[in-house]
Amino acid sequence: MARQIGLLLALAFIAVLVAAMPRCNPAPSLSPQRASSILTPGVLNPDVTQANIASTICKSGWTRTIRPPVAYTNELKLKQMHQYGRPGKLSDYQEDHLISLELGGNPTDERNLWPEPYPRAREVDQIENELNAKVCSGRMTLAEAQRRESVLKHTAG
Repeated sequence: MARQIGLLLALAFIAVLVAAMPRCNPAPSLSPQRASSILTPGVLNPDVTQANIASTICKSGWTRTIRPPVAYTNELKLKQMHQYGRPGKLSDYQEDHLISLELGGNPTDERNLWPEPYPRAREVDQIENELNAKVCSGRMTLAEAQRRESVLKHTAG
């Protein structure tokens, strides 16, 4: 009898421990306004360097030549909305480049793309354009603009 009571107490103790454990969630708990540094660390385009910005990011229309097709980004957006735990419709988000194309980000690497919510995505697009203008005018280095963009998207929110 004492053995059975001891076993019941041990089982009850284990049940209390299991109940008190944090629940596992497949989606990370993230601010909806920022990118995960784990899921989306940012990846650079090896074809863009400080030495060739005049023929790449500072050339009008250049980003159109490397932008991935919508079919690719929409499929990735759906996958990443699940990874990020983002609710809603595809149209609630822009599949954004962490390091934007106009600042030398990799166009197709999943580690450089993430589902950024609207209207924040529009606000950040303006900042990306301002950083590009500074790089192309020589007021900022490409590396500094990329660093600032990464900080903005990983910490703002």
